[in-house]
Amino acid sequence: MRRRAFITLVGGVAAGWPMAAGAQQHATPVIGFLSSRSPHEAAYVVAAFHRGLREGGYSEGQNVGIEYRWAEGEYDRLPELAADLVRRRVALIASTGGIGAAIAAKQATSTIPVVFTAGDDPIKHGLVASLNRPGGNVTGIYNFISAIEAKRFGLLRETAPAAGSIAVLLNPSYVGFDVQLKDLQEAARAVGRRIDVFHAGSEADIHAAFRAVARLPAPALLVGADPFFNGRREQLVTLAAHYSIPAMYELREYVLAGGLMSYGTNLADAYRQVGNYAARVLKGDKPADLPVVQASKFELVVNLKTAKALDLTIPPGVLAIADEVIE
Repeated sequence: MRRRAFITLVGGVAAGWPMAAGAQQHATPVIGFLSSRSPHEAAYVVAAFHRGLREGGYSEGQNVGIEYRWAEGEYDRLPELAADLVRRRVALIASTGGIGAAIAAKQATSTIPVVFTAGDDPIKHGLVASLNRPGGNVTGIYNFISAIEAKRFGLLRETAPAAGSIAVLLNPSYVGFDVQLKDLQEAARAVGRRIDVFHAGSEADIHAAFRAVARLPAPALLVGADPFFNGRREQLVTLAAHYSIPAMYELREYVLAGGLMSYGTNLADAYRQVGNYAARVLKGDKPADLPVVQASKFELVVNLKTAKALDLTIPPGVLAIADEVIE
């Protein structure tokens, strides 16, 4: 082969390399997984998200890649984590771990599709125009977790009628804090009760709050719905047991860890549905046309072992409506 022909041939092959690499990258979409939680404690819901993806025909490492970004309970990190995923030009952002992640993703991009799971009203927070026709680039799963604090309050009152004081633990850094506080104050006023509100945004705050709650007369405690608390459920359950405080939580995972009772939606199923929607978007569906899925089933879970340890008798009416009883 003549030297000039050889150089021409090699140059042509080399010029094709970036195009081939780009084509391969384009053929394998990458999902940006944005969460306010931590990877170690959120493993079970991540597994549910993967299950939803597989139901839609996608498996990580085979025909889809996933870039994970974890805020580890520090909500102020979410905007930069979302911006980083946008810079990496992911095909879609799955925002999880509360409404804060969804807000950060929406503020970071108006073009990349966003599929969220959140317990707060997505319309009130400006994520979607309506539940049936979201519009824009955002849709997802609304599981009402923060919207049923008043119901949790009522169940806790019924379960611990002798409680001299009902305490509420809330995180002032959580986006839904104001709504949670308002709902609980209204629920307490409706039955002529007063609530004692304690704030916690760190592990040290949680310890301090429990010490303060323990000084109240015969207290019962409602732990507000918050991804930050979800990531510290072992700490919360352990402290409730240490101080012998009957406590109500948002998720069954608390009760499985030894907590007294919970009332809320099945979070793992919500993550599975996020995986389903993510697969549909990757196949070409537009978020604007995908209705926001609304949770329709709520589960009450009671731990009789914990009730016995607290010398607490669960009222028959509460047991009768419980979806799961741990004995």
